[in-house]
Amino acid sequence: MSGERILVVDDESSLREFLSILLERDGYVVRAAPSGERALDLFDGFAPDLVLSDLNMPGIDGIELLRQVKARALTAGRDVPFILVTAYGTVANAVAATKEGAFDYVAKPFNNDELRLVVRRALAMRALEADNARMRAELGERFQLGQFVGTSPSMQAVYALVRRVMGTRINCLLCGESGTGKELLARAVHYGSDRSQGAFIAVNCGAISETLIESELFGYLKGAFTGANQNKVGVFKAAHGGTLFLDEIGEMPLSAQVKLLRAIQERKITPVGGTVEESVDVRIVAATNRDLQAEVAQGRFREDLYYRLNVVQIDMPPLRERVEDIPALAQHFIEKFAEEYGKPMRGATPECMRMLETYAFPGNVRELQNIMERAVALESGNVLTPASLPERVQGQFAPAPDEPQELEFPAGGIDLEARVAAMERRYLEKALDITGGNRTQAAKLLGITFRSFRYRLVKFGMDTGDLSES
Repeated sequence: MSGERILVVDDESSLREFLSILLERDGYVVRAAPSGERALDLFDGFAPDLVLSDLNMPGIDGIELLRQVKARALTAGRDVPFILVTAYGTVANAVAATKEGAFDYVAKPFNNDELRLVVRRALAMRALEADNARMRAELGERFQLGQFVGTSPSMQAVYALVRRVMGTRINCLLCGESGTGKELLARAVHYGSDRSQGAFIAVNCGAISETLIESELFGYLKGAFTGANQNKVGVFKAAHGGTLFLDEIGEMPLSAQVKLLRAIQERKITPVGGTVEESVDVRIVAATNRDLQAEVAQGRFREDLYYRLNVVQIDMPPLRERVEDIPALAQHFIEKFAEEYGKPMRGATPECMRMLETYAFPGNVRELQNIMERAVALESGNVLTPASLPERVQGQFAPAPDEPQELEFPAGGIDLEARVAAMERRYLEKALDITGGNRTQAAKLLGITFRSFRYRLVKFGMDTGDLSES
């Protein structure tokens, strides 16, 4: 039983009754109206999912009812498909009605199965469009600026600039190291703009060979080259009415840059193998981890294209330059992956967090995300500790070997407490490993009392609830 609501409108009582019985047998909830006026009276209270109406009726006919139903549905933020039932002599009018928004029409005398099929198709299309609208809304929420984590001054400057360009169609150039979140920012620009209902198409320019990039951008016609067995739509046309994100634009070969420039300037494209230009309405957001000004100076990137893309430049700071954002980011990823992996993870110990804050993160936020996922997946406790982190992160706090050697001292200084804590934890773990988990023996190996040893286990979150000596 579907339970979807259908409003049947016809001035013939016998047909109203027949249609009601037919549709109710398929599980629909049906209300019937003898006129367009009565249908409008019922519309708001019944809130139908579909209207099935005769075309020729006295007073408000099917065409006028269609217009008013569509207007009311639009005001209510709903989609209500409309099907017309018409005699053969007025099929032309019914076809014209489809141009005004009718989903379809059925000619009298109709086949019952044909009518039921049209109804099912209309309701299925309505459900699909509702799902698409819900997905677009979820994507919009997911990629709004409010989803960015970080309150550092450098990120606040990014947010302020993005808010200023969101409502425009200005082309933007996003600059920053790999892993800083350039694509996430591009999506925020798109979903925060009036183009959010259009497509967001992302293309990695560095992943496409020079021989294929033109057909990828502009598409091709069947027979344009060997292997072109059918027409292909390029990303420019696919992004029509939306946003085209050109990632790693600095990797694009010079030969393709010329054609890209023309497409941006003229807002027209020609598929490979074609002769007719097609107009496109696309906003360009490009991204690069290269210094494009230096690339221009060295002749590897066209200056005119650079200025076309770089109407507004947004610089994404590397993670090492916004260390104050690391705790919030780490906690965000811990909560995210704890939910994904079904683990009761609360957070990280202070020592673990200090270790993250001191790490350089050459892979930026993407690397932090991967580290947090690995740590949450492998951790058996309910908090992350320094031991939860990969060796490259722990290694910066590794105790010096017994043989004398010159200490490394970074220009930015060190976190002495975190280094000492990391060394202390490693000795605790090693002592337990050597003694097979016997805490009394481990304390003796370390030259401390059992009480002191137990205190340190609690401090580092290494206790298992059993604080006995063995």
